[in-house]
Amino acid sequence: MTVVLPRVRCLSRRTVLGAAAGFALPASGARAQGGYPTRPIRIVVPWASGGGPDVIGRLLAEPMQKDLGQPIMIDNRPGGGSMMGSEMVARAAPDGYTLLLTAGALAVAPSVRRDLTWDPVRDLVGVALVAVVPLFVIVRPESPFKSMADLMAAARQRGGAVTYATSGIASPPHLIGERLSVEAGQRMTHVPYRGVAQTMPDLLAGTLDFAVLDAVSASPYIATNRLRALAINGTQRSPTFPDVPTLREAGVPFDAVGWHAAFAPAATPEAIVARLNAAFVAALALPQVQESIRAAGSLPVTPPLDFKAWTARFRREVGAWGEVARAANVQVE
Repeated sequence: MTVVLPRVRCLSRRTVLGAAAGFALPASGARAQGGYPTRPIRIVVPWASGGGPDVIGRLLAEPMQKDLGQPIMIDNRPGGGSMMGSEMVARAAPDGYTLLLTAGALAVAPSVRRDLTWDPVRDLVGVALVAVVPLFVIVRPESPFKSMADLMAAARQRGGAVTYATSGIASPPHLIGERLSVEAGQRMTHVPYRGVAQTMPDLLAGTLDFAVLDAVSASPYIATNRLRALAINGTQRSPTFPDVPTLREAGVPFDAVGWHAAFAPAATPEAIVARLNAAFVAALALPQVQESIRAAGSLPVTPPLDFKAWTARFRREVGAWGEVARAANVQVE
């Protein structure tokens, strides 16, 4: 899969969601075995309204319901670090009428959550990978770290005296920070923040040595030279910031990225999962949808993956994040 970072421009949530009303998607008329779907479909988003998965879910609902011929309802079920709503879908009837649209935290959860009474790998099947969210390792412009090599050298020498910020414990940014600690052979000090608004003042003031932030949050600061990027995760450089190396190019062999994706209960018939995947893929092929996903802060997946390829990739990512979590002994009590 090619991961690219477009130029980010800011639009209001109302503008992004309102744009969906104008999308035109020819109804295919094709239905899975048994005439599916014959009634409304619910997409559970295990995050509060206004977050990335919620915005993308509402963006896709309009063209998908024209394709599928049935209403699609977004059902926000936040709580438990997105696990409450995810479990609800895992335990739902496997009939294609209850789906999950969530973020990369789902791939991290099996390795860091001791309280899980269900298994995302066993109890869910991937429907579609919708968008990816690269992460930057960033420093303030005055930082003595001019490259990842500088940062890693400091980590090896100073260990816990090197501090970094992320959006929370056991989040993908946190695990990238822990992977850097593993590569350095010294544990750096993680400082979790509730959000970017709280992180930036401390980072810019020099209270923190670096941060790992999603591309949506970091890009405006990098573009205006208020922050400097040392690396980006994923398999390719950003065309917007082509001088920023990937983590692998910088000597840290780790490619996993954050994402937004759809899932269904594991026993859902293949014909239904394939039909849903086709609807997601068709919606994602619309130029207006791609532009709105970029404006909403994520990157549309091109080329698309069929549901079997996405399910296989999800399982690999669970393993990749799990390797990092175990090496760093990261747990959520």
